[in-house]
Amino acid sequence: MHSRSHYLSSATAFCDSFAQTKDLDTILSHFSTTHKISAIEHGERALGQFLGRSFDGLDGVRSYFEIMATLVSYEDMKFSEFVVDAEARKVACKGKAKFTWIETGESWDETFAYMLDFDDEGKVTDYQVWADSGAAYLARKGELGKVRDS
Repeated sequence: MHSRSHYLSSATAFCDSFAQTKDLDTILSHFSTTHKISAIEHGERALGQFLGRSFDGLDGVRSYFEIMATLVSYEDMKFSEFVVDAEARKVACKGKAKFTWIETGESWDETFAYMLDFDDEGKVTDYQVWADSGAAYLARKGELGKVRDS
């Protein structure tokens, strides 16, 4: 079994690739090539094509990030409060960023959570996100500003 610091280092490197707006291939390099991988952003599937379904395998995970990149941009992403369970090979953390729905230009500040599962080598096998799907939905519809002002 690897140490807590092994998985913390892997999780930090993975999260840093987002915070530093690295390219998709760099992000994908943090995923396992020896285990089945998946990405899921939890939420009501009807609110967005990236929500509520599992994107499986390298092609699926790539597709998730490509869909996200066409719909949403972000800035000032930061991560904190890493919690590591070395025995389960899991790391949870909190993230914060300003997101913008590209088509409407509506932005929101968001706090979100990641749960990352790792293989023995410290590569991500399962990437789970819990985020503010309500704000994303309203921004997609161009109604976030109206809701804020009401």
